[in-house]
Amino acid sequence: MHLALICDCDGVLVDSETIAGATIVRELKALWPGIEIEPVVTPLLGFRTERVLEATAATLDKTLTLEEIEAIHREVRAAAILAPMVRGIDAALASIPLLKACASNSYSDYVAHTVDRTGLKRFFEGRLFTADLVANPKPEPDVYLLAATKLAISPARCLVVEDSVAGATAAVSAGMTVLGYAGGAHDPGEQALKLSSVGVEVTFNQMSDLPGLAKAWTRELGFSWPPVTAE
Repeated sequence: MHLALICDCDGVLVDSETIAGATIVRELKALWPGIEIEPVVTPLLGFRTERVLEATAATLDKTLTLEEIEAIHREVRAAAILAPMVRGIDAALASIPLLKACASNSYSDYVAHTVDRTGLKRFFEGRLFTADLVANPKPEPDVYLLAATKLAISPARCLVVEDSVAGATAAVSAGMTVLGYAGGAHDPGEQALKLSSVGVEVTFNQMSDLPGLAKAWTRELGFSWPPVTAE
């Protein structure tokens, strides 16, 4: 296999970023009544929950205890575990004849459970790469470089689908081509601009567009479609 499609999990495979953001905002409002939380939290989604909480507290000149961070993290995980699939992602993946992997800022058990319960496991069997397997989470490139190494595919031949600035930054830093999914954002136009600003080459709002984008990328690299070595 000469080419790979690597997908983020939260926000690309399942519509969990909105749920996570709303949960964080709700919990912080309970701790800090009367403070506008959402505008601070929203741009941070895509980072690990702990980092979102720490950065929000720092921005608002507040503090959070370790116990409060852990409690909010538990609430986020409980809410996100039931997130539905992103509309159209299953059909899109089924029609893209490339080796597929998932590279996530979440932990192994959560990602494994997510792809299993949604029926997406068949696309990623044995190819799940998560933050607990590397030294540094996104926006560092570690998890994407790990995926390329394990897949034995050069980063230049990996096409990534990301929805967050943190994830896109990680994949671009790894030397991969990134497609930015903005369809799950509250303001897709604004999110597309943010993704483009960190090196995302193309943004899109509907998963039905993904197969065509993957086809165009494959041909730009000089491969036929479908690739002869497709899985």
